[in-house]
Amino acid sequence: MTELDQPTPPPVDPPARASVDPSAAPIDVPVDDAGTPPPSPRPASSTSRGLRQIGEWVVVGVVAFGLMALIQATSVQTFRIPSDSMVPTLQKGDRVLVNKWSYRLHDVQRGDIVVFDKPDDPALTEDHLIKRVIGLPGETVTIDGEHVIIDGRILIEPYLPEGTVTAAVGTHPCDPDHPCQIPDGEVWVMGDNRPFSHDSRYFGPIPESKIVGRAFGRLWPPSRLGSL
Repeated sequence: MTELDQPTPPPVDPPARASVDPSAAPIDVPVDDAGTPPPSPRPASSTSRGLRQIGEWVVVGVVAFGLMALIQATSVQTFRIPSDSMVPTLQKGDRVLVNKWSYRLHDVQRGDIVVFDKPDDPALTEDHLIKRVIGLPGETVTIDGEHVIIDGRILIEPYLPEGTVTAAVGTHPCDPDHPCQIPDGEVWVMGDNRPFSHDSRYFGPIPESKIVGRAFGRLWPPSRLGSL
């Protein structure tokens, strides 16, 4: 038999060596005086981690509290309803949200429920009152013993319970013989519970500058949560 010639494998080049730049500075490994590298840093203990986390949560809490205080001071605040003067829209003890920025963005609107600083009336003991805006600056308010009349036209008030009568009482009754002219920069406010509301019929119109803000939502109790 003829023996087949085996092909001769090609020569294999030796692996190339990495070139070393003789001018490059060597990498120093820190060692102690005995020539031993220092030990790796120990991981933080569970106690130190826990303290750090507590500190971070304290910072978060302080920042959150500060933001809430800033919001309350500048934009939104809660108020407790002190009386029955706004029944049935608001019950005594309800808590409402008040937007302090509303009237920096637009004028006071008829029908708005507003919180305002207490007028100069010795019969009032609360620092703030809440009523509904009925008359606007420059308008004339007349109360005929049944309806509120604005500039000669009966005001339609769908928020009042059916059969509600608005009596001409107080020191500013605005009866047909003595209509009330609202000065510029002031508004006429009344409670929805007309027979039990100490309002502009007693202390007159209030300056718009005394308005804290517009009530836009009922926050408490949860069963009455909703917008106004």
